Amino acid sequence: MTAVPGVKDLPATTAKSTTTPRKGFFSRFGVHIALAILMFIWLIPTIGLFVNSFRTSADISASGWWTALFPPTGLTLASYQKVLTETSLPDGFINSLFITIPATIIPIFIAAFAAYAFAWMNFPFRNTLFVIVVGLLVVPLQTTFIPILQAYGQLGVAGEFLSVWLAHTAYGLPFAIFLLRNFMGGLPKEVFESAYIDGASSVTAFFRLALPMSVPAIAALAIFQFLFVWNDLLVAFVYLGSTRPENLPMTVQINNLVNQFGAGWELLGPAAFISMALPLVVFFSLQRYFVRGITGGAVKG
Repeated sequence: MTAVPGVKDLPATTAKSTTTPRKGFFSRFGVHIALAILMFIWLIPTIGLFVNSFRTSADISASGWWTALFPPTGLTLASYQKVLTETSLPDGFINSLFITIPATIIPIFIAAFAAYAFAWMNFPFRNTLFVIVVGLLVVPLQTTFIPILQAYGQLGVAGEFLSVWLAHTAYGLPFAIFLLRNFMGGLPKEVFESAYIDGASSVTAFFRLALPMSVPAIAALAIFQFLFVWNDLLVAFVYLGSTRPENLPMTVQINNLVNQFGAGWELLGPAAFISMALPLVVFFSLQRYFVRGITGGAVKG
């Protein structure tokens, strides 16, 4: 019988093909276990705060949060009820919506136009202007408060929602332009050249090509801007607190739950989780675009 060349090598090849995936599986399994442990350790403070938000102040002072995991638990919704009915937090929630939604849409809308211009249009000092815009990222917010407050006083918009919208638009534009410009700069050049050959204008190319293809970056930017404005305390307090305290957002209302003598600290936990509800909805609604938008805007351009 004539031996077929390569037959003796078949078992070794088969063994190699069966052992390699198994090795990869166990290596990935170890990484997943390590990540799960690290995630659990990182979540322990949040879990403890969440459990304590359902306990009374006396129980929180008397024992650790883990004791509520075993009967008798002693969990109650009294703190949540008090926060929602006896404080100004619901009004602060509405104010936060009035502040956050326009302060997220306006800078993204402006940044999209500017990013397209920096990426695909030729005009004098384009690169110099882009470097100046990116350089604004290093300017501390605190250095702008006094001159902007003086300008608001002269314009008569101090204490209005418009003042916070304009402030957050100005603070968010440098990063927004940087992220969107780098993402749009990595889009296929051939697509825009074909559109121009077919007679499309820059406006048509922007709305029909650049904007739809930049949805991942826009979604990632919306998450960043929304979370920044929603969780902001300093900017809203500076531009609203001195003249129109009734327009203060939820972050300031949460800060005011604890008086100067330390009373009301047990309400901070429930208030914090009420404040977290909407940002979590926004993040999980847009999270499928998050990684694509961030990586594309960070390394391209």
